[in-house]
Amino acid sequence: MKVRIDEDLCVGCGLCVNTCPDVFEMKDDKAVVKVKALPPGSEDSVKQSKDECPVEAIIIE
Repeated sequence: MKVRIDEDLCVGCGLCVNTCPDVFEMKDDKAVVKVKALPPGSEDSVKQSKDECPVEAIIIE
């Protein structure tokens, strides 16, 4: 599983950072993915972050 954020869509609400701080962080008022490989056990929280994103900026591949 890979995850990325569409920077053009991100509004910087921070929900993904609150839900999954092991994967997401805020940088310049936008959320970014801070890891190249997802930490073990983080898949569910990444999916939850995607589902909760108000602008659907999180993309799981």
